[in-house]
Amino acid sequence: MPAVRPETAATAVPAPAPAPAPAAVADGPARPLPRTDLLLLAVSVAGISLSAPLISATAAPALAIAFWRNLMSVGVLGPYALLRHRAELRAVSRRALLLAMAAGALLAVHFALWMPSLRMTSVASATALVTTTPLWTIVLMRLLGVRAPRTVWLGTGAAFAGVLVLTGVDLSLSPRALAGDALALGAGLAAAGYMLLGAEVRRTVSTTAYTLVCYATTAAVLLAVCLVAGTPLSGWSAGAWWQIVLLMVTAQLLGHSLSNRVVRTLGPSVTSTAILLETPGAALIAALWLGQWPPVAAYPAVVLILAGLVLVARADRR
Repeated sequence: MPAVRPETAATAVPAPAPAPAPAAVADGPARPLPRTDLLLLAVSVAGISLSAPLISATAAPALAIAFWRNLMSVGVLGPYALLRHRAELRAVSRRALLLAMAAGALLAVHFALWMPSLRMTSVASATALVTTTPLWTIVLMRLLGVRAPRTVWLGTGAAFAGVLVLTGVDLSLSPRALAGDALALGAGLAAAGYMLLGAEVRRTVSTTAYTLVCYATTAAVLLAVCLVAGTPLSGWSAGAWWQIVLLMVTAQLLGHSLSNRVVRTLGPSVTSTAILLETPGAALIAALWLGQWPPVAAYPAVVLILAGLVLVARADRR
């Protein structure tokens, strides 16, 4: 995985000289993060921040919205990918293809869990719980034998604490709200697996090729889910269709696609932690669009999130 090292990466033939102390390794020179990729990550977060408000405002079933946003993305990316990346698509290894399809399946699980959760519990709770992705990412990396520095844990904890302060997670005891909270939490776990698999595939496959395979798989899985669940896929107003198109352009093409682009250089830790900024981003959109200004507690919460992101980024640069 990029931006992380396995615990056994430093093993080598024993040498007479003693190994350097851990502090010396921790104080080594930092690798600067590419400014262009940081800018693209900021655009990605801005696009993803539109997701929850648009989904809540669209008069269509959540699963159908998830299906159409992915199918439309394939329709936009497909012609370009087949024209400019046909040779690469044919040369993609079987392993990379299977991993990309697995990432697409996990992305489908993410959408299938999170988007219905927005209709079952509060948007604040669903957004806060789905942004546990960085915590799940670190746990999964640890299970795979990758040890995250203590600073990454501290930064992720601080950022997630900021999300909790900002949203004031709804601890409602109603069965429907609790079920929605559980769906959002599961969506965060699925997003972590999607992020890690995408980082692995992007080591050898371009953004366009990976995104096409991933979104096509996601659309196929969601279509099957809609058919099994009996979810209608049409019959809405023109305004609902335009909202789905806007969701596809902002949250899908600019949001998820750009995160696929930068995860190769920035790493899964920085990329997934930056998505925490979706919560204050959604709050800002709600303030400008709906006139719902965030409470005073929102401002120190944003500082916590940014501080946590800085800690993770600094640790990931080493």
